[in-house]
Amino acid sequence: MKSYKSLSFVFTSSLIALLITGCGEERSKTSPVEMHWDRDMCARCVMVVSDRKNATQVRNPENGKTYMYDDIGCAILWFEEENIIWKDKAVIWVTDVSTGKWINARTAFYDTENITPMAYGFSAHKTKDTIKTGQEIVDFDEVRRRVIKIEKHQQNKHF
Repeated sequence: MKSYKSLSFVFTSSLIALLITGCGEERSKTSPVEMHWDRDMCARCVMVVSDRKNATQVRNPENGKTYMYDDIGCAILWFEEENIIWKDKAVIWVTDVSTGKWINARTAFYDTENITPMAYGFSAHKTKDTIKTGQEIVDFDEVRRRVIKIEKHQQNKHF
């Protein structure tokens, strides 16, 4: 009888552990990973990510690998420079400039006049309400277009 109870306890404990682990794996596929501030490096410019109000994470939907960036501009340029074929399917998070919490970069609202780590100037907001009256508001696609344009302009200045 004792061995049946111990076997039942081991089985139940294993099942609970498996369920908890399974939920954790599913959550990690749809949520940003923990940022190691002042230690994680930007995948493009290799600067330490320390600005908690302008950081970006990108997840490859094919293998789950996550990449960190110090500025939304670095993430956008990394997609272009590395010719990332899964860029349209990538899961992208940015920190909300008002709260520092991770939000969906594709649905965020961006203002355009900020001091950001790589000087692209775009900061994300979960809602338009937190953007000062009179400031320009753009979406992710417009941020992407402008970052690429800024970079091309910078490259032309050097030639």
